[in-house]
Amino acid sequence: MTLSDRLGLSDSQERRAVRLLQLALVGLVGYGLVSMRFAIAATGGFALAITLLPAALRREYGYSMDVGLVLWITVAMILHTVGSIWLYAWFQWYDEITHTVSATIIAGIGYASFRAFELHSDDIDVPPAFRAVFIVVFVLAAGVVWEVLEFALGGVVTVYGIDDIVTDFVFNAVGAVIMAVWGTGYVGGLVGFFRRRLRSDAEG
Repeated sequence: MTLSDRLGLSDSQERRAVRLLQLALVGLVGYGLVSMRFAIAATGGFALAITLLPAALRREYGYSMDVGLVLWITVAMILHTVGSIWLYAWFQWYDEITHTVSATIIAGIGYASFRAFELHSDDIDVPPAFRAVFIVVFVLAAGVVWEVLEFALGGVVTVYGIDDIVTDFVFNAVGAVIMAVWGTGYVGGLVGFFRRRLRSDAEG
């Protein structure tokens, strides 16, 4: 089952939703530039670039990502961008939601990569339980990298302190567990894409 099937929306509805959210990101970038709030413009531009990656993969490699997954990525980006403007400072629970949603995406990418390597190599064969552990560890490691970047970009990204970092890690773990338990079936297409790229690189 794909994520589109689970969402219960048609492909055209999901594509329209993606376009509307991308337009909202463009608007935030424009607002940041006009108001000279360049942190907003930078955050919105980065988020917009992430949402355009599926289109780049389709153009460069002929891989059409499930539209529901594209929508999920775009929702995560818009949630993070809006949060970085004001909602993170107002509502602690909003930060928790965005970290959980973002963590499911990072977990999906990590799982798809690992599973593709496993299927590609006859020397790698791990039990499902280990895959679940890998997903959680991968997300927590990505969280460490992100926190380091936040400190390095202190003038662009607001750092709220140690308590916030601990909370971020807790909800990163929650998102990872959600993906490990219920979400791996939704990234089967991404697994196939990574596996084809590995095979192509090996043959090349």
